[in-house]
Amino acid sequence: MGKWSNKRSQAQQQQQQQVVDTSKPVVVDGTNLIAGRVASNVAKLLRKGNRVSIVNCDKIMMSGRKAKVISEYEDFLRIHSIIHPQHGPFHPRRPDTIMKRMIRGMLPTEKPSRKTDLARLRTYIGVPSEVKGIEKIQFEKAKITKDSSKYTTMAELSRYVGGTNF
Repeated sequence: MGKWSNKRSQAQQQQQQQVVDTSKPVVVDGTNLIAGRVASNVAKLLRKGNRVSIVNCDKIMMSGRKAKVISEYEDFLRIHSIIHPQHGPFHPRRPDTIMKRMIRGMLPTEKPSRKTDLARLRTYIGVPSEVKGIEKIQFEKAKITKDSSKYTTMAELSRYVGGTNF
């Protein structure tokens, strides 16, 4: 029993260190970070009650070669209503809305807190003036580990699938 209680206490200590002050927003710099890992870490922060802003969404990386990532996303864009395509589903094409949609998918679906969690999330292309003075963080486990040629930026993906205004 002593063996298990030691591991549990170490895990509790790590969780206490990761708790961030909820009074000020957490600003995440997305430069050279992997999209899925950023989304899961941000979803965890939102579930804890933090306000989160993600800047430089256009520089977030998706793992895989450009042609493969773009073809998979184009397949995703072909999903629509057979009866009337204007009825949805609607697919994001801009880097900031793609990230917001990824994070939305990682929040619990059947809880009313999902709506309040999403209300505390802001995603930006570039760095807006309202968050310039705030310290930016990067998740260590979300940084790219291989050569950048093995990744595709959100900006490149967005250009190929019809994103505008960035």
